[in-house]
Amino acid sequence: MEDRNRDVGLFRYSLVREPGDPALSKAERGALVRALAAMEHATPDGRYIRVGRSTLDEWIRAWRAGGFEALVPKPRRTQLRTDSELLALAERLKREAPKRTAEQVARVMAEAGASPPSVRTIQRHLARLGLHTRPDGSPPRAYGRFEAKAANDLWTGDAMHGPLVGGAKAYLLAFIDDFSRTLAGYRWTLAEDTLRLTAALRSGLASRGVPKAILVDNGSAFVNSQFLRACAVLGIRLIHARPYTPTTKGKIERFFETVRGEFLVELEARGGAADLAELNRLFTAWVEVVYHHRVHSETGERPLDRFGSPGVLPSPAMLHEAFLWSEQRLVTKTATVSLHGNSYEVDAALVGRRVELVFDPFDLTDIEVRFETRSMGKAVPMRIGRHVHPHARPEAAPPPVLTGIDYLSLVAQRRAAELAGELIDYAAMAASSTRPAADTESEEHLS
Repeated sequence: MEDRNRDVGLFRYSLVREPGDPALSKAERGALVRALAAMEHATPDGRYIRVGRSTLDEWIRAWRAGGFEALVPKPRRTQLRTDSELLALAERLKREAPKRTAEQVARVMAEAGASPPSVRTIQRHLARLGLHTRPDGSPPRAYGRFEAKAANDLWTGDAMHGPLVGGAKAYLLAFIDDFSRTLAGYRWTLAEDTLRLTAALRSGLASRGVPKAILVDNGSAFVNSQFLRACAVLGIRLIHARPYTPTTKGKIERFFETVRGEFLVELEARGGAADLAELNRLFTAWVEVVYHHRVHSETGERPLDRFGSPGVLPSPAMLHEAFLWSEQRLVTKTATVSLHGNSYEVDAALVGRRVELVFDPFDLTDIEVRFETRSMGKAVPMRIGRHVHPHARPEAAPPPVLTGIDYLSLVAQRRAAELAGELIDYAAMAASSTRPAADTESEEHLS
C-alpha cells in the first residue's frame, strides 16, 4: 500500500510539475491547467482518467506548501466495524475453496448460522488479502462485446505491417468506424509516423465527417503532440487503449486479417506493387469496390449502407487549421524565438512570454505567433538554416526512370565511325611513341 501511495504521488507530481512553476504567470498557469484537464491521463494502475481543474489547483497548492510528500496520499486509519471473527471466517472459506465468490462466501456463512457482513465488505476484505484473484492467480477480468450506437460515434485507428515495396516495408495506417465497419481513412506509407498518420486521418475526415471519439493504442505516432492537437482542434475525444488488451481494438484487428487473407494474398500472386502509388491505387479499388459493398458477417449489412450519410463535413479551413503543427517557445529579451536552428523576430510586447508557433511542417519560413490562443502576427525570419521540420520526412523518392541512353557507348561509336575512313590511327601512334623502350622490347619479344 505504501508503494502504491508513492506511485499515486508521482502521478500527481507529473501533472502539477509544469503548471506549478512559480515563474509562470496566472494566465500561463491557467492555460496549462485547462489543457491538462481536457486530456486523459494514465494512472499507475493502467486506467485512463480525467482530472478536473479544481483538483489540479488543489494539488498545485499542496505541492507548493509541502513538496512531493504532500502529494502522497496518507493511509486511512479507520477502526474495523465488522466483527474480526466473521472476517476471519470469510477468509478461511475463500482459502478452502478459491473458486467461491464473495456472494457464495456470504451464502455459506448464512447457512452455517453466522450473520455475514455485506457482500461488498467481504469483497473489500478479500481484496486486501490478495484473495480476489481467480484460481490461476490472475485478477478477474470481464470482456464484453462493445459496439458504438451510431456512425461516427467512434473510430478505431491502428497500423499494420505490410509487404515490401521498392525494397522498403510498407505500413497500412487505417481508421475504421466502429458502428458500420466502414474504413473511414486509410493510406499505405513507408513510415509509421505522425505525418503519415494524420494524412490518413485527414482523408477520412474529408470524406466521412468528424467522429466524436477516436480509439488508438500508445504507439509513438498516436501519442505525438501534433496528433493530439489535430484531435483537439476538431473536438475529437482521443482515447488510448489500455496496454496488453488486444480485444479493445478487435474490429480493426479483424479487418487487418481480412486485408491479409484477401488483398495481400492477391497482391503477392500478381507479383506485388511497383511502387507506393500503385499499392494505394489497388488497395483503394479493393476497399471501395469489394469490402464496402459486401455484407458484413457481424452486422448483416454492407458497411456503406450501415454508415449512411456522413452529415456535415469539415470545411477546408478547419482541416487546414487542425493539421498545422505547433510548438511552444519562450520569447527572448531581444524579441526573438528559435525553432530547430532557425531564428525569428516577433512582436516586442511578447518579450518574456511563452508563445505558440503554428506552422506547416513543410514550410518553416511561414510561422504564425499566437499568445493565449490569439494571433500576434507572423514571425519574421532572421536566420533560416532549415526549411522543413526534421520530423516531416517525405516518402522515399521513387526510383529514377532510366532513359536507356549510354553516353560513353555513343561516344565510342562516333570514334569508331571517325576511324572507319582513316588508314592510320594517329592517336594510337602518339600513345605508343611515348611508351618506355623496355615496354616496346617486351612487346616485340611476346610477338
